[in-house]
Amino acid sequence: MRPNQAMVDVGKWPIFTLLSPQEIASIRKACVFGTSANEAIYITHNDEVYVFGLNCSNCLGTGDNQSTIVPKKLEVLCGKKITSLSYGSGPHVILSTEDGEVYAWGHNGYSQLGNGTTNQGISPVQVCTNLLIKKALDVSCGSHHSMVLTSDGEVYGWGYNGNGQLGLGNNGNQLTPCRVATLHGVCVLQIACGYAHTLALTDEGLLYAWGANTYGQLGTGSKSNQLSPVQIMMEKERVVEIAACHSAHTSAAKTQSGQVYMWGQCRGQSVILPHLTHFTCTDDVFACFATPAVMWRLLSVEHEDFLTVAESMKKEFDSIETADLKFRVDGKYIHVHKAVLKIRCEHFRTMFQSYWNEDMKEVIEIDQFSYPVYRAFLEYLYTDSVDLPPEDAIGLLDLATSYCENRLKKLCQHIIKRGITVENAFSLLSAAVRYDAEDLEEFCFKFCVNHLTEVTQTAAFWQMDGPLLKEFISKASKCGAFKN
Repeated sequence: MRPNQAMVDVGKWPIFTLLSPQEIASIRKACVFGTSANEAIYITHNDEVYVFGLNCSNCLGTGDNQSTIVPKKLEVLCGKKITSLSYGSGPHVILSTEDGEVYAWGHNGYSQLGNGTTNQGISPVQVCTNLLIKKALDVSCGSHHSMVLTSDGEVYGWGYNGNGQLGLGNNGNQLTPCRVATLHGVCVLQIACGYAHTLALTDEGLLYAWGANTYGQLGTGSKSNQLSPVQIMMEKERVVEIAACHSAHTSAAKTQSGQVYMWGQCRGQSVILPHLTHFTCTDDVFACFATPAVMWRLLSVEHEDFLTVAESMKKEFDSIETADLKFRVDGKYIHVHKAVLKIRCEHFRTMFQSYWNEDMKEVIEIDQFSYPVYRAFLEYLYTDSVDLPPEDAIGLLDLATSYCENRLKKLCQHIIKRGITVENAFSLLSAAVRYDAEDLEEFCFKFCVNHLTEVTQTAAFWQMDGPLLKEFISKASKCGAFKN
């Protein structure tokens, strides 16, 4: 899934000066697009969706072709919980919702809306294709092509394909969504499109690229176009995020160690291999090198003029000044507030009753969980988010199971999915079974089947207890893993 942690102050984008302070204060997510960064879409805290723009070259999805400096509500999208949004040069817009639906509108000269026609779409319309039987997790647009990632890790593309940007092995245009078949057996977690090229990130942290390569934007070390996906080497580092923008021949990636690489067109020069930068996030790459200054993804919004309840809570976590309770874990202290813990967690609500000894203590010792795990759990109660490396997420999953924190279990499962490798896949599968994490269990099972030969050669595979091993072999055989 396309990452969406980055925060942006919309006041720094000229087009938002058209809005009133009240309208700006209501914004939760936003995206600036258009040939001159002159169009925008934003989502409010009430999950209402608005668009506005100046001198627009096509419709804004409002049912006409008129510019409007007064935000217009897109009723059909309100309440849909948009999770991913992208746009092309026309522009055309593609988005996906929390329920896995795909909507599109805008220019359609190459059928980049995926409806089999070349008629312009003046309002958001659901993409009515075989994708309807699959949930969409991520969407991305090139200049005149569109890509969708489904919940089972498959990638579909349509629209203009003159440079092989659809990854179909040819350069023929595609009027309706077609699967990138050469990625069969690979589970994709994220996609990103440049002007005429496409990137894909797999569950193993591997990077694939295809399409136009005039500026070295594929990162292959040459300038030859690729009609099918090719793997890009990243100095043996695991990639956790990829980025590209429809208006640029540039690519970027962030590794698990936090390093950001870029390649392709760079101030008129061609960088044909991934180059290490000083940036801390991929957004900075396009803020510095993309023209016009548009957003390459839907971004969350921060408001600097006041602190929300959530921001105030986050600020007070582990605050010595205001805390009334300390946890000691591995000899280290974590400062918290009893009231917050009681409000946020049933375990603590029960603990801080008069008949529990802990209710009278100023320091509570924790010995069943590590310091990073327990700190991450307490911070989650203040922030509703988790910042923890994959290797520690198993311990947090154990804690979440013990404390009956179901939402935290889901967050842990997502972190573990992003950190799965051939070496740890079977251990993670075992943990998923042990902690009754069904979604993670299915994900790990599919990963093991997709990489069966490598997984069965790891120590973790042969160290598993007999019943789990037998269950895996039985289930794998039923889905055709042992064809011979």
